[in-house]
Parts: sequence; C-alpha cells; structure tokens
Amino acid sequence: MRVLLTGWASFLHGEATAGDVLSLRATGAALTEAGIDHRVAWSPGFRPGALHLSDALPEDYTHVVFACGPLHGPQVRALHERYAGCCRIAVGVSVPDAGDPAVTGFHRVLPRDDGGTAELDLSLGAAVSPTPVLGVILAPRQPEYGSAGRHDDVHEALTGWLAGLDCARVPLDTRLAHRDWQRCATPDQFTAAVSKMDVVVTTRLHGLVLGLKAGVPVLAVDPVAGGGKVTAQGKALGWPVVAAEDAGDPAVLDERLKWCRPAPVPPPAHPPSLAAVVAELVGQP
Repeated sequence: MRVLLTGWASFLHGEATAGDVLSLRATGAALTEAGIDHRVAWSPGFRPGALHLSDALPEDYTHVVFACGPLHGPQVRALHERYAGCCRIAVGVSVPDAGDPAVTGFHRVLPRDDGGTAELDLSLGAAVSPTPVLGVILAPRQPEYGSAGRHDDVHEALTGWLAGLDCARVPLDTRLAHRDWQRCATPDQFTAAVSKMDVVVTTRLHGLVLGLKAGVPVLAVDPVAGGGKVTAQGKALGWPVVAAEDAGDPAVLDERLKWCRPAPVPPPAHPPSLAAVVAELVGQP
C-alpha cells in the first residue's frame, strides 16, 4: 500500500492556503502514525523542488487521498482520470454539489460539510512550530534626498532577504486612514499592532521610533546612501542602524536579526522631546 496525498495545494492552478497545508500535514501525520507509506504532491508553483502530480506515476500508488477544500472543478475531475486505477478517498472536504463528478469520482468521501454534515476542520489537528513574527514597515520614496535615495534597491534586497526567512511577515504602515480598513485610524491602534510583533524590520524613521517605544527590538535599515534621518534617529536613540550600502549583504541582516531576537527591549528613555521644547517656546511671553 502506498498513498499519494493531495489537495488544492497539489494543483498547478490551485492555491496553497495555510489551512489546506495544515490539513495535509495532519492527514500525513495520521498516515505515518498508522504505518502507511505515503508521499505528498505539491504544486510546482508552491514547492518547485518537491514531488509534483506530473511526476507521481499512477502505477506507483494504490490510493489517492484528497484532503481539505471544496470538491469541484476540472482539476479535481482530472485527478480521477489520471489515477483511475487507484482507490480515491476525500477527507475533510466541502461538498457544495453531491452530484458533481468531482465528488462522485471518489470511492469514499468524508466531508467536513455537505449541507447536512458539520465536522471539525483537519487543520485543527496539525502540529505547528513556534515562529517569530516580523512587522515590516517600509518607507516610500523620499524625494527630499535626491540621488542619495536608494529606496528601490534597499527594499528589493530587504524584501528578498525577508522572503527567505522562516518567519511570519506582517506588513505594517505608519500612514493612518479612517476609511481604509487595512490601515490603522489612530496612532494608538498602530502602536498596539506593533507591540504584538517579535521584531520590527523597517526603513522608516517612525518604524524605528515606534517599534522601540512599544518595547520591540528593531532591525532598522537606512534607505539613504551616506545616512539620512533613520541613521540620525538611531544615533539619538543609541540604537544601531544598517547602512544602505550594507542592505544587500544577507550576512549583515542575519547577524542584526539574531542580535534583535534574544529578548524584548525596554522602551527608550524619554529625554525632553522637541515637542516639549516647542511647547515651552510657545508658552513664553
């Protein structure tokens, strides 16, 4: 007996959602615990170096298990055609139309919902690993720096590096908006969001300042060659800043991230601020 474990994350034109992948993980763990040999087929767009459906020869498998997601569409129907000689089982799936050939092509369907059934989703049974959460705050182009601005190059290098990390990346924006649900409406909301991060990665001055204000270590990168306001603020705070010239070196970024992660950082001390100086000046006769 050898099982080919599949799902929507297996299809070239499918999608790999967190829930789908966790459901495949939970099903695979159950097969392993039962001592059943199995392999998982992944979409080449999601995991290029893994086993793909096109490489999984039907004669190499006795069973095909399809886990999670809705049973519908030509890709599911094609699975039945390709693996016609295998016993095909669907588990933890949604069944919007019981008469759909995508459904009836399975020898056995164990639904999570089918209009009358309501079972727990498979993803609830999957193990997950502790993973750091990185809030990412990138500055827009800043024309005031002229040709010294390296924003495009710095952001390309920084986001490319971030994409290769085993971490949860959360895009954050210091710009506030009352009618855009994707942005915070108040600085209090923004600070609350930042405070939930393990590390802030930023090229913005206020990404650095508000990250530290929230007690979160900050990997700050100055997007301006020679140093701009991020570097200056880092000096004022006594906090190190990666220079634009070093942003393309993954080793520098890896080392700085490692330095940021050991423990939460206390908020910086609050010396008399420029705002207080202005208030004092305004209050003078």
